[in-house]
Amino acid sequence: MKKFISLALITVLLFTLPLVAGCDKKGSSELTKITLSEVAHSIFYAPQYAAIELGYFEEEGIALTLVNDAGADNVMTSLISKDADIGFMGSEASIYVYSEGNADYAVNFAQLTQRAGNFLVARQPIDNFSWDMLKGKNVLGGRDGGMPEMVFEYILMQNGINPDTDVNIDKSINFGLTAAAFTGGDADFTVEFEPFATSLEMENEGCIVASLGVDSGYVPYTSYCALKSYFDSHEDVISGFTRAIQKGLDYVNSHTSKEIATVISAQFAETDIDKIATIVERYKNQDTWKKDTVFEKDSFEHLEDILIANDSISKKVPYEDLVTTKYSKDAAK
Repeated sequence: MKKFISLALITVLLFTLPLVAGCDKKGSSELTKITLSEVAHSIFYAPQYAAIELGYFEEEGIALTLVNDAGADNVMTSLISKDADIGFMGSEASIYVYSEGNADYAVNFAQLTQRAGNFLVARQPIDNFSWDMLKGKNVLGGRDGGMPEMVFEYILMQNGINPDTDVNIDKSINFGLTAAAFTGGDADFTVEFEPFATSLEMENEGCIVASLGVDSGYVPYTSYCALKSYFDSHEDVISGFTRAIQKGLDYVNSHTSKEIATVISAQFAETDIDKIATIVERYKNQDTWKKDTVFEKDSFEHLEDILIANDSISKKVPYEDLVTTKYSKDAAK
């Protein structure tokens, strides 16, 4: 089994500045203050930002503070330390904590994305790309044990490629810095989230040749969770939070990419609105976002298959312990 860094030892965050979300439309005394720790701040999570900018959380009585903790380890650390009330990340982190025997583990209550959000970028356009073209090549990958890298390696294995021997994968570069490393280095490929993948194309530094979201199939890539103990006295908060996210999903699934880009542009002030629209359209076209937040059992078990294939866990854990669909099913009515 690959070595997994203990969550309790994670103390350094890649990004430390909090992102304060939303305006208090009803007056702070009437709203419940909630801190949401997110794994990354990306257009990939457009429904969440639509919910923020359109005031859906305030409608549910929530004053939301959004903090980018830059990585699933850091998000889980924030949950365990009670610095955050709700975590947003790949649910593999909750599986790791549960497998370590923690009594107060994280329970997933709402799923947002159903495909991976990263792309394979090459130096030049490649006609009729196939994954075996990566054999013997140098690729900038992701952190060992994290969803981006595991999905990448899962795709390689599904195509008969051994990630450890057939490809030279650099897993040492921090999230968000691989695009710069690709521009200034000599790697043949890089695996990138948005807006970095599109930026590389627009700057003529690379070309997207494959979507990991398409080639890995439907995967419960990111979901919302809270510690088991939190549910005991905050069911109304979880319910309202889930309804707000459902409204965000409803919005992105019923509006154009340009309309969505206009709404969420305040969350990405450094990114041109036309680029935001291009990225949103790319995600819409590959069916990235769920229609509801229900985290189905078969999706969870597919995730576990990926974890086992990557030697990140040795056996499956109970879906019923780590996922509740109560709030999602109510929100979808």
